[in-house]
Amino acid sequence: MTISAKPTPQAIRQARIDNPKLRERDLAVQLGITEADYAAAHVGESVTRIEPRVEELLPRLEALGEVMALTRNDSAVHEKIGVYDKIVVDKHSAMALGAQIDLRIFPKVWRHGFAVEKRGEDGEIRRSLQFFDKSGDAVHKIHLRAASDLKAYDALVADFTAADQSQVVSTEPRPSEAANDDRPAVDDDRLRARWSAMTDTHQFVGILKDLGITRHEAVTAIGKDFARELAPGAVPAMMARAVETELPIMVLVGSRGCIQIHSGPIVNVKPMGPWLNVMDPTFHLHLRTDHIAQAWAVRKPTKDGHVTSIEAYDTNGSMIIQFFGKRMEGFAERPVWREIVESLPKHPAANSSAA
Repeated sequence: MTISAKPTPQAIRQARIDNPKLRERDLAVQLGITEADYAAAHVGESVTRIEPRVEELLPRLEALGEVMALTRNDSAVHEKIGVYDKIVVDKHSAMALGAQIDLRIFPKVWRHGFAVEKRGEDGEIRRSLQFFDKSGDAVHKIHLRAASDLKAYDALVADFTAADQSQVVSTEPRPSEAANDDRPAVDDDRLRARWSAMTDTHQFVGILKDLGITRHEAVTAIGKDFARELAPGAVPAMMARAVETELPIMVLVGSRGCIQIHSGPIVNVKPMGPWLNVMDPTFHLHLRTDHIAQAWAVRKPTKDGHVTSIEAYDTNGSMIIQFFGKRMEGFAERPVWREIVESLPKHPAANSSAA
């Protein structure tokens, strides 16, 4: 099979000129390249390559002041306006634990970094820091706002400028997300034993790793006392009820290198075609509801009682988005959240199958 070569940086820049209104991500898809390829093609013009030294970079971000943090996958875009503060960095992970910007970061995934300047239709220059994984997919972006500190931004870019300022990046194919028929079958007894013994939801990742299974495989195998499939439309219905009740919720969207979290109420929810949008003052969400192949209500035991999540998956079994009722550590889950989840209709197949 012949693999088509990527377009040259010059061809990519020309395509940008020829399609001035097309979003960068959409243009990259049209050209058969990654977002990292697109950014690299503009190095030396409006883009500077920077080193993605996450452990050193994160503590510097607070000096930027108010910014917009963006994490996305193919089906959901999560945007939070605030300040990067309360940074915690260890050997394998990092966190931002601020009141607005709340992140769980996996530094080893961050492979390529760029400082990007783009002139908007109003003539204003918009600045951002953009980071990508080894496949060239975006893991996290930081967009400056009118109140951001430009001196701090310039100093950060200068300190992290990479020696390599070439206009091409080396990328690898995306990891396969399709089902693997060679994977061993889920050991239901071991899964139930480990799941039932959980005292903290964070133990779940370790269980998946130990058993060699995916999150979706665990949810679909565990049984109805811990997970039940919901009817189509459950996610919009849950969000509508959260608005009605003014219930603070947690909304999690992840890339391969970052999970971004909103904690608080949602107010302004608007559908637009296949998109379901939250347009609140410091939180924006754009969710492709037509990409949701399955939604599940999932219960995990903790020392404070069980914790319930709503989880949406695409056709590959990859997580699109996850919701919880907002809960303080050491406190039981809010009854209103449990009532909302219990009120959501089961998937017809789940209703007809044996318990």
